[in-house]
Amino acid sequence: MEGDCLSCMKYLMFLFNFFIFLGGACLLGVGIWVMVDPTGFREIVAANPLLFTGAYIMLAMGAMLFLLGFLGCCGAIRENKCLLLFFFMFILLIFLAELSAAILAFIFRENLTREFFTKELKKHYLRNNDTDVFSSTWNSVMITFACCGVNGPEDFEAVPHLPHSSLEKATPEACCQRELQSQEGMFINKEACLTGIEKFQNRQGCYTVILNSFETYVYLAGALAIGVLAIELFSMIFAMCLFRGIQ
Repeated sequence: MEGDCLSCMKYLMFLFNFFIFLGGACLLGVGIWVMVDPTGFREIVAANPLLFTGAYIMLAMGAMLFLLGFLGCCGAIRENKCLLLFFFMFILLIFLAELSAAILAFIFRENLTREFFTKELKKHYLRNNDTDVFSSTWNSVMITFACCGVNGPEDFEAVPHLPHSSLEKATPEACCQRELQSQEGMFINKEACLTGIEKFQNRQGCYTVILNSFETYVYLAGALAIGVLAIELFSMIFAMCLFRGIQ
């Protein structure tokens, strides 16, 4: 009976570690996609230090879980006490690190509000200054997502850095509609856009557009994170039980 229980524990641990292996592969894949994606998400990440750091943390966690799941599977199948002990200690550290990251994300969530981005835009945006990382990043985001400012074109009315023309409320070129939403895309009517004709402007704020675009992915990432934490917890329990059961 004891042998059957140990065998069952071994295969259960293998199963849970296989899920950790898959979870690590998913996190690694998402992290790589965020860093190399040419469609605009990389610019959003670069615009906020917290998101930029989070992307690298996701990469590191994905790589560690990928390796750890593989080691856990090997330790369970081969019934190696050394591998099992190493697995338990390592996954405990990762579990605590992920828990700490979740707590920090909750604490600093106010840095991702509409008001925060609006304040930063009005403070640092320099319009068409391509040598300024903040401005060029915002221009790329607005062009890619066909949006303007955080809330809309009105965000730029109070930006003191904008070199206005004869028009008092000049709109940045990045807010003008294009035939193709990319840096190389031709303007539909640049002059009309800059004179304030709304028909040729992207009127919707980037905050709403981006939130709607990635809302599904945020919930998916949250569900995946909860699932990974639960799997890690059960894997630690199985690893310790299997460690104690091996003679």
